[in-house]
Amino acid sequence: MAGKNKLKKFADLSILDNVYQNFDYLNPEIKHVDNTAVDLKGKWKEKVYQNTHPLVVELACGRGEYTLGLAHQDQTKNYLGIDVKGARIWQGATTAKEQGYDHVAFFRTRIELLAQFFGQHEIDEIWITFPDPFLKDRKVNRRLTSPHFLEIYKQLVKPNGIIRLKTDNPKLYHYSLQSFTEDSGGRVVFHHHNIYEMPYIPEALQIKTYYEQKHLADNCSIKYIEYQLNGE
Repeated sequence: MAGKNKLKKFADLSILDNVYQNFDYLNPEIKHVDNTAVDLKGKWKEKVYQNTHPLVVELACGRGEYTLGLAHQDQTKNYLGIDVKGARIWQGATTAKEQGYDHVAFFRTRIELLAQFFGQHEIDEIWITFPDPFLKDRKVNRRLTSPHFLEIYKQLVKPNGIIRLKTDNPKLYHYSLQSFTEDSGGRVVFHHHNIYEMPYIPEALQIKTYYEQKHLADNCSIKYIEYQLNGE
């Protein structure tokens, strides 16, 4: 039964008009409804959202809980959740449709291919929420805050744009803090090892996904880093 449900979700993705997909990682082509090819590089705001509002991207968005939480708080921005797992994106996309969130969309692709699909400085802000920490040293370049990925983000995020990390993992937190600090393309403007000890918690940090609630139940502290790219 689970397998059939998963197949149905994959089929649904091709008819949801708030979902975009890249099927062939060797071919940077985006497919939309009924697998129609669309060219969105440099045109996401115009073609997907029909406006010029800021574009906020959540990487490794999973079921899109954080994307949806941000969209609920602020409807003056465009939100795009990105993940490689189609069944996860299905949940976020269907919830967005149920909520009538026209300022929310989802994109199924591999994060290392972002530069193939976005124009220079097209993104205003990136959220990285509870990503796989890839704790083994041999997988360090797969961490979404590694210098490898920072170079990709710097091409796509506007000058003075923000990259935000929220994680429960101490190793990823300290690694990311060092990675951001050593990068000459911007500066760490804020970080905290336990946001729920802060006297004031910004509304955007109060969003709790399913996994964050599990981490809190396990007495894990939630860590946060805010990194701002240099201006032109």
